[in-house]
Amino acid sequence: MRRFLLAITGPLWLAGCGASGDPAHDWPEPEPALWAMTAPSGEQGWLFGTIHALPGTVRWRTPSLERALAQSEVLVVEVANLGDSAGAALLSDMAETPGQPPLSQRVSTPERPALLAMMDAAGVEDGDFSRIESWAAALMLNAATRTGDGANGVDRALIAEADDIIGLETYAGQLALFDTLSQGAQSALLAGTARDWQAGRGEAMLVAWLTGDEARLDAHVNGELLANAELRRVLLTLRNAAWTGRIAALVADGRRPLVAVGAAHVVGAEGLRARLERQGFTLRRIQ
Repeated sequence: MRRFLLAITGPLWLAGCGASGDPAHDWPEPEPALWAMTAPSGEQGWLFGTIHALPGTVRWRTPSLERALAQSEVLVVEVANLGDSAGAALLSDMAETPGQPPLSQRVSTPERPALLAMMDAAGVEDGDFSRIESWAAALMLNAATRTGDGANGVDRALIAEADDIIGLETYAGQLALFDTLSQGAQSALLAGTARDWQAGRGEAMLVAWLTGDEARLDAHVNGELLANAELRRVLLTLRNAAWTGRIAALVADGRRPLVAVGAAHVVGAEGLRARLERQGFTLRRIQ
């Protein structure tokens, strides 16, 4: 279990986190969605939807992104200190509670075949999760069955190159969101993760991200993955609302930020793009 816990330290978001498929896949030319932001008073910034894990063969850097990076003055990400070695210990403390029921019993009967198949693919069994809470089990199974590697995540690459970085939240804060989910919401997260894996949506979501397909990403995040109202509210809506104010202030203060957060947070009616537009910002898609 320790190796699985280590595998998920970093931004905790399932939509688009891992890609299935052959690492030697002939991926499409990269054009992930990128917007130029203009505040009502004229200050500039950029908004870029990222993906947290990628196969090593995927190319995602483009001339448009490089120009935006060169013109920006600060990088804004979900969590700034992705390399903090304390993350695994913190995750272990929050994720482990003795006396948990068998993992397959934590989803409804119709959902069990997909979950059991995912567990088999990950090389784990029901009893391995006797101390692991359901939210953490979902993230662990996702990490164990994806082809994409968190070490190749877009966030990590951008952070490694940046001189000035601002995190919108802390790793501990992210963990707390998952850890306080109700048992029903945790069950929905676990079942949704298994359904995604069984349906092979990982590669489709990677292609949707790589080609900037907002509609497909929106349908996945706000339909297939987060159909549960509590999951959508806690993991997406409330966080986006809090981030919008911070991003707007950074742009208005003339910091010229490039905001690079998971694509799940950017798309849809409650995504950052729509929220900023409702505050009077102009967002022009430049890629």
